[in-house]
Amino acid sequence: MASTVTEPRPGYGQLLRTPRAWTFLLPGFAARQPFAMLTISIVLLVQHTTGSYGAAGAVSAVTGVSMALFAPFTGKLADRFGQRAVLLPGVLVHTASGVTLTVLALTDAPLWALFVAAVPTGASTPQIGPMVRARWGVKLQGTPLAQTAAAFESVTDELTFVLGPLVATALCTGVDPAAGLLTEAGLTLVGGLLFAAQKSTQPKPAAAGHARVGHDSALRVPGVRVLIVAFLGIGTVFGGMQVSLAAFTESIGQPGLNGVLYGTFAAGNMLSGIACGAIAWKIAPQRRLVLGYAGLTLMASGLWAAHSVLLLAGLGLLVGVCIAPALITGYTLVDSLVAPTARTEAFTLLTGAVALGQAAAVTVAGQLEDRFWDGAGFLVPLGGTALALAVLLSLRSRLTPKSQGRTVARGVGHRVPVTVD
Repeated sequence: MASTVTEPRPGYGQLLRTPRAWTFLLPGFAARQPFAMLTISIVLLVQHTTGSYGAAGAVSAVTGVSMALFAPFTGKLADRFGQRAVLLPGVLVHTASGVTLTVLALTDAPLWALFVAAVPTGASTPQIGPMVRARWGVKLQGTPLAQTAAAFESVTDELTFVLGPLVATALCTGVDPAAGLLTEAGLTLVGGLLFAAQKSTQPKPAAAGHARVGHDSALRVPGVRVLIVAFLGIGTVFGGMQVSLAAFTESIGQPGLNGVLYGTFAAGNMLSGIACGAIAWKIAPQRRLVLGYAGLTLMASGLWAAHSVLLLAGLGLLVGVCIAPALITGYTLVDSLVAPTARTEAFTLLTGAVALGQAAAVTVAGQLEDRFWDGAGFLVPLGGTALALAVLLSLRSRLTPKSQGRTVARGVGHRVPVTVD
């Protein structure tokens, strides 16, 4: 049965007045910026030193795959032992490995050496976004503000993906090809340590309460596995757009436009996220996810045929507009599908799925751009979203929580709670 909204949605202003929220929001915003800078910084640096988008995409893909594989493990450790215990060593390893990767690229090291350095760089990427979401979950569990927080976090993510690529591209093209990755490493160190210092707002470690975390793995939830596929498809959009836009602007002799075009795409995502957070939805989130994903696939289908800056900017904007509803709804569904003791793991699984899809996309798109026509890489977002949509359509029933399963506690009987975003 479709869930409906029976009360007005609390606004962002009320959310931001949550006691002590700013103590983790500000350092969290600074610490998550490097996440959006990493892939494009590696692509631009390695492409500059090797002259190949295929090689650049491959190195970036190794980073993304490593991130995707280790992110859920990191999330599980954070649920069990606390976020601070995971963050402190993680930011140190990430900073050191990012600097190492930069040095190897600048000294014309063999490609295999870049692959080796890319593994710890991706594996140690701090999962700040999922950790912030988990902190909101602790403070807002069972309140209408939890839904507003899900939308707010997606908007924050999209703002990050507006600023990150713009800053990284400006640094790599206007300062030095290595400036983007070095800045990413420095921001990770400073922002990560500041965020880790906010001990009072982190979720209570499950180990401290002697919880049986072995039975709470988010990966065992069928709906989470369906969401992972959906987020893999979203990752192919991010990766395919990054490589293909970089190749397109290079082919027309205006590489500086890369950040502008990608920023337009991310701006559409951010603006759509703001709107989604302000709407009191009356459509069930499972249906909303399918409809939003269908729109994303439709918009992505025209990218490969665009051959002008204005047309690409317009289509990129529309693609971005369609991503936010899918992301917000997917993250919101976690609250009704997953136990609180496994939510950081669930959020990192979804974030890791985006990274894995992005990694596959930059590899395939880089090869297509090297071997075929300019713009061939835009076929990757179309293929990735079409496959994910097919899975969503066939398995969408698994996104509905069982009547006796865990729900957001609201003192309600058997009815499905309000799980709109």
